[in-house]
Amino acid sequence: MSDTDTTPTISTDVEDSTSERETRPTPDSDEAVIESRNLSVHYGDVQALQSIDLQIPNRQVTAIIGPSGCGKSTFLRCINRMNDLVEAATIDGKLLFNGTDVYEEDIDPVALRRRIGMVFQHPNPFPKSIYDNVAYGLRIQGITDDMDERVEQALKRAALWDEVKDQLDKSALDLSGGQQQRLCIARAIAVDPDVLLMDEPASALDPIATSKIEDLIEELAEEYTVAIVTHNMQQAARISDKTAVFLTGGELAEFGDTQKIFENPDSQRVEDYITGKFG
Repeated sequence: MSDTDTTPTISTDVEDSTSERETRPTPDSDEAVIESRNLSVHYGDVQALQSIDLQIPNRQVTAIIGPSGCGKSTFLRCINRMNDLVEAATIDGKLLFNGTDVYEEDIDPVALRRRIGMVFQHPNPFPKSIYDNVAYGLRIQGITDDMDERVEQALKRAALWDEVKDQLDKSALDLSGGQQQRLCIARAIAVDPDVLLMDEPASALDPIATSKIEDLIEELAEEYTVAIVTHNMQQAARISDKTAVFLTGGELAEFGDTQKIFENPDSQRVEDYITGKFG
């Protein structure tokens, strides 16, 4: 990125259309799109994250792994302020998106979530048609032009179009679990976000559906910055470029290239976790 490039801000304008993404400066592949600085989270008296410093690079897949209760999902939810919905949550430190602290007072969380989409552990399609599920976010933003094309492109990017193109009026609830999850991904990317967060997106799926989701994640990383929480270490090793290892107590034990983390970690505790000695 040249010195003349400007850091994009987080728009609070409801009319922020998908075409805007094409005009936003694109960070270099190793430049951090998401960065936490001394980020700590408490749920009441319980500390979920301890002073996390972590950089998530542009257009790569970053896997976040660790034992249950180590703060993986909490960290992910901080990125697009989903923890705002948890009354007991208190957050200290900074969480930067393209250099802007997402917890600044003038940041609109709804606008932020249009730039940072999220896919949850269990597929959550709306009780609407396949078409209306994908079009939902676009309509909320007031985008109505070229709707058919936008829906088709989102379904193609989510590797679902060929399976549903002749049944777009069918209820999304009639799809299989794997198809529902890919539909949720299509819904998330229809508004063309910069970042896609995934919280255990394949944990409830069978091996064939899981394989399709993994292939899709690798393809999506060509266009989006992807951060995925997973309990499946083999999955993290297969699909991610970077891996962050969180350990009990909400501590970031190690972060780096996935191959190094799995083959030659710096921390003995990380090696013990990866080799199954605990966790």
